[in-house]
Amino acid sequence: MTSSRVDRIPTRWVRIGIPVLLVLIWLVGGSVGGPYFGKVDEVATNDQSSFLPASAEATQVQERLGEFLGDDTIPAVVVFASDQKLDDAQLADLTGIADQIAKIPGVGEVSPPIASEDGEAVQLFVPIDADGEVREIVEEIRSLVQEEVAAGVDAWVTGPAGFTADLVKGFLGIDGLLLIVALAAVFVILIVVYRSPLLPVLVLLTSTFALCVALLTVWWLAKAGIVVLNGQVQGILFILVIGAATDYALLYVARFREAIGAGLPRWPATKTAWRGAFEPILASGGTVIAGLLCLLLSDLASNRALGPIASIGIAFSVLSALTFLPALLALFGRAAFWPFIPKSGAIDLPDDLTQPVRGVWARQARFVARHARATWIICTVVLLAASVGVLQLKADGVPSSDLVLGASEARDGQDALAEHFPAGSGSPAYVIVPEVRVADAVDLLTKAEGIESIAAASTDSAAGQVGVTVRDGEPVYAAAGPPGGAAPAPTVSGGDVLLIATLSDEADSLQAEETIRDIRADFAEAWGADIAFVGGTTAVDLDTNDTSIRDRTVIIPVILVVIMLILMLLLRAILAPVLLILSVIVSFGAALGVSALVFDHVFQFPGADPAVPLYGFVFLVALGVDYNIFLMSRVREESLSHGTRPGILRGLVATGGVITSAGLVLAATFAALGVIPILFLAQIAFIVAFGVLLDTFVVRSLLVPAVSYDIGRAIWWPSRLARVDARPVAEAASGALDPGDSGAAVAPAATRRSLRRQREQTPES
Repeated sequence: MTSSRVDRIPTRWVRIGIPVLLVLIWLVGGSVGGPYFGKVDEVATNDQSSFLPASAEATQVQERLGEFLGDDTIPAVVVFASDQKLDDAQLADLTGIADQIAKIPGVGEVSPPIASEDGEAVQLFVPIDADGEVREIVEEIRSLVQEEVAAGVDAWVTGPAGFTADLVKGFLGIDGLLLIVALAAVFVILIVVYRSPLLPVLVLLTSTFALCVALLTVWWLAKAGIVVLNGQVQGILFILVIGAATDYALLYVARFREAIGAGLPRWPATKTAWRGAFEPILASGGTVIAGLLCLLLSDLASNRALGPIASIGIAFSVLSALTFLPALLALFGRAAFWPFIPKSGAIDLPDDLTQPVRGVWARQARFVARHARATWIICTVVLLAASVGVLQLKADGVPSSDLVLGASEARDGQDALAEHFPAGSGSPAYVIVPEVRVADAVDLLTKAEGIESIAAASTDSAAGQVGVTVRDGEPVYAAAGPPGGAAPAPTVSGGDVLLIATLSDEADSLQAEETIRDIRADFAEAWGADIAFVGGTTAVDLDTNDTSIRDRTVIIPVILVVIMLILMLLLRAILAPVLLILSVIVSFGAALGVSALVFDHVFQFPGADPAVPLYGFVFLVALGVDYNIFLMSRVREESLSHGTRPGILRGLVATGGVITSAGLVLAATFAALGVIPILFLAQIAFIVAFGVLLDTFVVRSLLVPAVSYDIGRAIWWPSRLARVDARPVAEAASGALDPGDSGAAVAPAATRRSLRRQREQTPES
């Protein structure tokens, strides 16, 4: 065996063995993680009260309810209504239905039928085991009621359990429909962009396997109780991984295609592409992760959970784009681009972009060069004008009944309930007060506006219903205490008594929240802090909204500072990162302003959750900066050998296609969230999709290149590039780069052509 043959053996093992090994590792990880798509509901929760901090007043009340009402249950309210007064036979039938409901597994002691004052409606209070499958139990109750109810009587299952069931049902499409829509959209875009049947498959494999491994990791963390996973976080995780992994994959594909087009064989092309893509992909992923981890500062468990969960997804997206995809392309080589394989010299950048050129992005670069100042001024004015719409954004919370888009039996039942009973029936406010102050508390509550009735919880009452009710200052005895009988004694725990206040307004309305806020203020004024505690469904909504507003006020500035510091480290400058951050802020303001107008006047949404601006900011700023990183890292690379202004134009041309493709892919994947009939996700889908398109076609294509070109090399202040515009071309081509640089992946055109002629003699392995 010749020495040359011996020398080639290790090289061949490296060229084939490493890619095969990496592919096998990812195949195993994806195969193990794939089945967990059908198991997410085993570790997910949609109980909003579990997201609040332990210090929240509603949380403190929720933790003690079991002491007064028995087992931990979530109430459902079954409403029966007719157009005329219900007769004795119909009431007897409803009593029989109540007995059948009580036999359903997971259902506690059902209250007797309670008739409305007009006699046209009846309500049942049905406690459901909070640790059970609430949706399945509610669906079983609904099926039974519809089968057994007499003709002429309509029935609904509403209350907290009914709304929970409708919400969970809305998330059912996440595992299937959402992924199918997202992947299909990405596949179509990639087919159109690359006109290759194989390359889109390789890219989708990269994102899909990243999602499988990320989901496997998140599932076990949720199983161990380390993170809180709900349908909202799950949907965002799926979309974020598909979108981000595809974006990173497209950046690597662009570098690999460029290297192939420069005439490099398969293995040198892989190494060149990896060196060129490593820094921007790592910096982009790191920026997104840093922004997401700022959510750990949130007081809401759902926000805190999204931070590490989504960060895990981004980490695997980066890892897949830098290992799995390079391995696949190293194995397929030029064949991945069939039938439009890049020809030698096809990817060379023009040396002078200020003269007439061919190609969309070359013309764009020439336009920016000729009208830089006018371009960035006009773009800024337009974005600022669009931002004015933010003033119309109503992000102070929405009723729970509006969270589900489309049909909702719980919402219809709540409307029927409000026609015949106090609107807050079934979702009362719970007030824990010292036993010695019960009389004073009742007196205070009876004087408060928005309270229909007050009761003391008694263990003698069926299903936790009250024994004695105070209405308009007079005692009224309920089912557990018939008129003329003795009122059951209230339950005392730890020296405290639980009062149950039925609200006049619907429990999920803003009016009910104001009632809770006023009651708390009255107790604090009368007795001071930490004496009386007010909780319940309405209090949970109120505390959640207040906490969300606090979170966005604290977290948004922190994210800006963190991302700016990362950009400073990446670009070795101060001025450029500051301008990039300002561009993203203006872009976010414009996206939010336009979204507010669309929400109000097109979709006619009732409002928005306070977390919507926070989530929109996190995704748009972190992901929007991604594209600026793709652009400016390439601009800096080109500036090292060509000067700043030529480098800006060359960077725009080199990244134009890949960033536009990535923007379209990310916008399409986030838009796919709109197929889930949940208000929050629909709003996030529109804000992020529109914002990404704005970043792609305005901010990154026009605003950033124009303002950078207008400023010139001072954009790199205070780094060396701000003082010395460019090094000799020969020095750049020789690889003598700035010590802070990761390396210029693509040499100047003339040098590349010379190198290519030398390498064309090297056979493809």
